[in-house]
Amino acid sequence: MAKGDPKKPKGKMSAYAFFVQTCREEHKKKNPEVPVNFAEFSKKCSEGWKTMSGKEKSKFDEMAKADKVRYDREMKGYGPAKGGKKRDPNAPKRPPSGFFLFCSEFHPKIKSTNPGISIGDVAKKLGEMWNNLNDSEKQPYITKAAKLKEKYEKDVADYKSKGKFDEFDGAKGPAKVARKKVEEEDEEEEEEDEDESYKESE
Repeated sequence: MAKGDPKKPKGKMSAYAFFVQTCREEHKKKNPEVPVNFAEFSKKCSEGWKTMSGKEKSKFDEMAKADKVRYDREMKGYGPAKGGKKRDPNAPKRPPSGFFLFCSEFHPKIKSTNPGISIGDVAKKLGEMWNNLNDSEKQPYITKAAKLKEKYEKDVADYKSKGKFDEFDGAKGPAKVARKKVEEEDEEEEEEDEDESYKESE
């Protein structure tokens, strides 16, 4: 089974695909107990399609056109769960946690003492090192992260108040749309920031 978004609209069908579907339904009605030999069935469908007149094909063309309209309409309301939204480059960037501040500091040291180590092993070592720290050793990173978070929250408030969302009209209003946008981006940035913290220190 191919992996995909289950919410994604069903793909549009061609006129020939509708013809094949009709042939299959007719075959099932006439021979409900006989399994379809797909290689033979496809060959017969192909030959039948080639010998059909334009008038006979026109009803399948109409079905394909109607399905395209359905597909285009459904695709307008569909947005991929991840990666489909364009992030506003002016939006404040989510700050790293205390743990990631710690990682950005020690990541180069681990890489230099363990040349050729994989990113997964680096992350594992950093996790072990962090867990072995006592609260007082962790505190500087946590304090710095808290300050960065305060600044981030202030930046978000400023960002929302600048009225950059005039293009969004309707019942939601600029403020609500702005808030929703920033909240959604916050959720998405967590993983990306983790990756970036490793890349920057390599």
